[in-house]
Amino acid sequence: MSLQGKTLFITGASRGIGEAIAVRCARDGANIVIAAKTDQPHPKLPGTIHTAAEAVEKAGGKALPLVCDIRDEANVEAAVKKAADHFGGIDAVINNASAIFPMSTKDTPVKRWDLMHQVNARGTFLVTQKCLPWLEKSENPHILALSPPLDMRAKWFAPHVAYTSAKFGMSLCILGWGGEFKGKIAANAIWPRTAIATAAIANVLAGEEAFKNCRTPEILAETAYRVLCKPAADFTGNFLIDDSFLVSEGVTDLDQFSVQPGEELLPDFFVPEEPKAPDGVKIMDIQLGH
Repeated sequence: MSLQGKTLFITGASRGIGEAIAVRCARDGANIVIAAKTDQPHPKLPGTIHTAAEAVEKAGGKALPLVCDIRDEANVEAAVKKAADHFGGIDAVINNASAIFPMSTKDTPVKRWDLMHQVNARGTFLVTQKCLPWLEKSENPHILALSPPLDMRAKWFAPHVAYTSAKFGMSLCILGWGGEFKGKIAANAIWPRTAIATAAIANVLAGEEAFKNCRTPEILAETAYRVLCKPAADFTGNFLIDDSFLVSEGVTDLDQFSVQPGEELLPDFFVPEEPKAPDGVKIMDIQLGH
């Protein structure tokens, strides 16, 4: 199955993982709606909706850059309408936009709690809800979230209750939609086993020096692409770890996704013991954010 001519509405696609997914799908000739807030260059963050649009078109796709704050219902509704009018529909929504502030309860201002829940859980629900009328008309509709498996143990919540609950809120949406839309619209989540070399690592968690122990956003781009090519009626309700899923798809060269092949990899948040890391993958004995 190809994504040629399919329209994908991707939140937070101006940089990082969202942009990588956009570019990978554009190689099939997909239509990409780049829904993000960054219209002008940011002093600390690379990329805008316009630079992402250029990358999409260079890869062979068609791009529609839209300024979109997924916390604002009217803004989302207008962006979705523009996208559907421009491309004639929407075939998939990729809930990539996310806010991160992994701190303890006493060190988390309530405005940070509000931001993370408004962007992560509420934003995922809102964007998907507004896209539903077009997803229901699509031949192979998909809802995808960049969110973790629901491994409900205190060890994931204790270090950062606010952040964990906001990310798991996205996953709860996928769990519910997998049942609500079963047989009609696919709902799946993907999550990286390792840290990914993005602005979040550089600015929030570990600094750019940690990039050598990270994978590139392209591993999630390839994972997302392959999920979106699956038949929506059958492939749904899955919480997939990127490298294990790719190995199951016959991808054997995981080194291509390492910033520095051969280096041990920094493990991401929220990765359960199963599925185990594929053979040959070396994970550092340290937990991101602890």
